[in-house]
Amino acid sequence: PWTLGLESFQQGQGDAVSAAITLLIHAFLPVLSFIIIAALIIWRMGRVYCGWLCPHFSVVEIFNDMMLKQLNRVTIWEKASQKTRGILPWLLVFVSCATMAFVWAFSLLSYMLPPKELISGLLNAELGAGSTRFLIIATTIFTIDFFFARHLFCKFGCAVGLFQSLIWMANSKAMVVSFDKPRAYLCQYCDRECDRACPMRLHTRSIKRVKFTCTQCGQCLNTCDQVQDGNPGGRVINWVTNDKAKAVDRNAPAFEIHRLKALNSYKTGQSMKP
Repeated sequence: PWTLGLESFQQGQGDAVSAAITLLIHAFLPVLSFIIIAALIIWRMGRVYCGWLCPHFSVVEIFNDMMLKQLNRVTIWEKASQKTRGILPWLLVFVSCATMAFVWAFSLLSYMLPPKELISGLLNAELGAGSTRFLIIATTIFTIDFFFARHLFCKFGCAVGLFQSLIWMANSKAMVVSFDKPRAYLCQYCDRECDRACPMRLHTRSIKRVKFTCTQCGQCLNTCDQVQDGNPGGRVINWVTNDKAKAVDRNAPAFEIHRLKALNSYKTGQSMKP
């Protein structure tokens, strides 16, 4: 077990200096090292924790896919691609969100109370009043989050995600998804599939400032790979770093010109290719 190493001091042995050194080695330096290493990774690569390790973001991806299949939209705030038939798909999505919310609430409660006692109390309907209230309140909150505001919480409500975004934005050479602007004509027959694939509902071909909450999950890149499967040049968006990453925001006016040309050519059915 990792402890603060102050047992002997608490028993009246040793002096304050030795206790302070022990506390420095066992607590302060490990925490400081973790913060520095995490900050360096975020500085270089962005919100990689959100995209690859965060359990909440995994739920975001799960219910994004489920809503797309059942309700023809990724969130209830977006316009459906086609009308949902009947109430059964809505019930399926809602019950799934509520079930996942209960699992989360029960898991949190198991950090505070022995899991064996909780499971036994749940199966025998003998949970205490405090545990029952906690499960009801936490399940309700998580259900609202999962059903209504998954990516909105990631964007505006998560302090961990916000601090990662701030550190990432401070480094103009950090890893970012870049749009190959001279090849924008290849997007004219694609109905914004990269944007539709983004769990955070971002404009993936836009400049870095617009992608402040990008989680580096790479789903937009995978989708572009599929769309441009028959194209020898490959996808038109890629991860870039250093000077190429710095140019993503520096060439914002040029990006807007190519974006507007691609949009206009898509509407008129004309090719932008020289």
